[in-house]
Amino acid sequence: MSDWIIPRWPAPPNVRAVSTLRSGGVSKGRFASLNLGLHVGDEAVSVLKNRERLTAMFELPAQPLWLDQHHGSVVVRADNAETWYADASFTSSSGVVCAVMTADCLPVLLCDRKGTRVAAIHAGWRGLASGIIEAAAHDLGGGDLVAWLGPAIGAGAFEVGDEVRAAFITQLGEVADAAFKRHKTQSKWYADIYMLARVALLSAGVGSVYGGERCTFSEPEHFFSFRRDGQTGRMATLIWIE
Repeated sequence: MSDWIIPRWPAPPNVRAVSTLRSGGVSKGRFASLNLGLHVGDEAVSVLKNRERLTAMFELPAQPLWLDQHHGSVVVRADNAETWYADASFTSSSGVVCAVMTADCLPVLLCDRKGTRVAAIHAGWRGLASGIIEAAAHDLGGGDLVAWLGPAIGAGAFEVGDEVRAAFITQLGEVADAAFKRHKTQSKWYADIYMLARVALLSAGVGSVYGGERCTFSEPEHFFSFRRDGQTGRMATLIWIE
């Protein structure tokens, strides 16, 4: 198996995208091996080597824009950002690489069918519940957009409390209730982050949605998972216009 996932979606040929797995790098121990996060406790020299490998492997036109992610709803223009404190970036310029890092949270990619606009979104439950997808779609200009959902924690492993379910129903309406199944423990639920993202995308006018089949929690050989392992590495999901 390759050390990466190439999205299967109807993006124009000039739009490139990739989502990494945990293999193919130099990091050791709990960060083995292609950890791309400098903030998780791994040796910085290993992370920088991994980032160099990523750039060389896909012949990236520039270094990815690595955001300072905080589970919020801030979106920045990648080629003219005043801050990297954000959970999504977008661009309409060629040669600019938008990137998000995840280890259970959902990476979402957007592009228009003409291949002139792209975005990368880090969608944890807090970001989803505060409208990060809707904000990114709006900043991208709306219109005829296509979305791809990268690897995230699956519905059978994502346990949440009543407050999470309530936050989504407040944000997305009663339609979000279908994404929650009762847990055997009182006041606990299993949440389907992929379904919640699809609801958010639909509310933002994005009906063409692809991906969303993998589970980071249940595939330890392929993915980092914060919920499974605690301190661990980060995968990256990238998109750019050639």
